[in-house]
Amino acid sequence: MKASRSIVNSRREKILETVRSEGDVAVIKLAEQFQVSPLTIRRDLQYLEEHKLLERFYGGARTGVAEGSRQNSRELRKEKIARYAAGLVEDGDSILINTSSTAIAMVKYIRSKNVTIITNNGNIINEKNPSQATIILLGGELRYRKGAMVGDFAKNNLTQVTAKKSFIGCTGISPDTGMTTEMVSEVNLNQMMFQRITGASYILADSSKFGERMGSVSCPPEKIENIITDSDAPAELVRQFREIGTWVYQVD
Repeated sequence: MKASRSIVNSRREKILETVRSEGDVAVIKLAEQFQVSPLTIRRDLQYLEEHKLLERFYGGARTGVAEGSRQNSRELRKEKIARYAAGLVEDGDSILINTSSTAIAMVKYIRSKNVTIITNNGNIINEKNPSQATIILLGGELRYRKGAMVGDFAKNNLTQVTAKKSFIGCTGISPDTGMTTEMVSEVNLNQMMFQRITGASYILADSSKFGERMGSVSCPPEKIENIITDSDAPAELVRQFREIGTWVYQVD
């Protein structure tokens, strides 16, 4: 039976992550890791190479120069989004941040005083914290690869707190589906972060996330208040969001 597009796209994204983290990777190793045939892996690698995301060699693949440039460009966009979002944090604010790398990057740019950050992102302990914000970890089961804290313990703790604002990263975002989260264990926590606030919620999504529908819905389109993205976000999708009443902030 032919695999669905979402399954294929998810596997290719994970293959790309593996190549980025490990360097030269053999086809056989990837086939064993993802439990598919070497032929399927070769097709995936061909697709990724055609889109200039990696380069193949006999029996494997490695990150190419074009992908390195692309990654640097995307990281720069994410940093600019994080810096802009940090500027929305005011003195005395309490904020919710999820496991997004863009959201956690906000911490080093916050300059306001007496800020409290509540998060299920264990990686925050390694972030610079120049404002000396108070950090509250939700606890729970730790997923080491991503540093995510999930499970009933984290959810129960989240029900005990209320923040003024939330800053939430995503897997994808579209005006017809809303915001999606790929990791099933994080969906409910992200949903709750939209609910456990008294003020505004912000979705942090670089332009590559627009039009993506992978994963489960964490926030339907009609509930999305604000999106912070970059100037490369697709103009048509930005227009559609604005038509349904969403504020879209585009960072140069």
